[in-house]
Amino acid sequence: MAELSINIGCGRRRDRMTFLKNINEIAPESAGKTAIESVYEALRQAILAGEIEPESRLRVEQLRKKFGVGASTVREALSRLLVENLVTTEGQRGFRVAPVSVDDFKNIVEMRAMFEAKAVRESIAKGDDDWESALVAAHHNLAKIENGMVGREKQSVAEWEKRNQAFHDTMVRGCSNDWLLNFRDILYKHSVRYIQISLTDRTISRNVRAEHQAIFDAVIARDADLAEQLTIEHIYRSVPVIEARISEHTARAQGGANG
Repeated sequence: MAELSINIGCGRRRDRMTFLKNINEIAPESAGKTAIESVYEALRQAILAGEIEPESRLRVEQLRKKFGVGASTVREALSRLLVENLVTTEGQRGFRVAPVSVDDFKNIVEMRAMFEAKAVRESIAKGDDDWESALVAAHHNLAKIENGMVGREKQSVAEWEKRNQAFHDTMVRGCSNDWLLNFRDILYKHSVRYIQISLTDRTISRNVRAEHQAIFDAVIARDADLAEQLTIEHIYRSVPVIEARISEHTARAQGGANG
């Protein structure tokens, strides 16, 4: 079976993993964490950011040497990622990064739209002046990069994602339901692997800057109905972009296998 190679990031090469640090380099950045937690978080972030591509093999021996830890530490970290559906197993053949698929993204979108819209509505009802000020600042930072990144999407994607997440996180911060926020956070992070495809693909016209501005205006105006509607529409607009890109890569991979 041919491997599906979808480059979600900015042209990184498959399976090099040169961005992963030895545990001794990670340690100062993660004081108080165990080796398992450090390896787990490093791998999790690399998968979510697309630095390790979908369906890439995760060889325990290779990761053990890269991190400078024991094989049992790597297996425990991978087992945690398995629970989060970021990694799959192949019986006795080891681990792989979970594949991306249109159906998976649609499921994420459906649930994220529901949770995020509800959290936005509650934030509007309960958010105080400090929340509103933080949202103004987060939106300003996002607008600055979005206004200057047309034609430079691939070079700006990493910084854009930081500011995009900060904006969306701040927008729901007025919500007091910790369970709602936790599930929404999980879904958001799973969507990151797909969001970066949507941002760098310009074959389907989309004005993300205008979408964010409209949502921000509705939230600041405390128009909960409009903000909820715009949030749902914003999240769902990535679906046709992802569907087109994944279909393209699937066809290419199948063509290579048949050729």
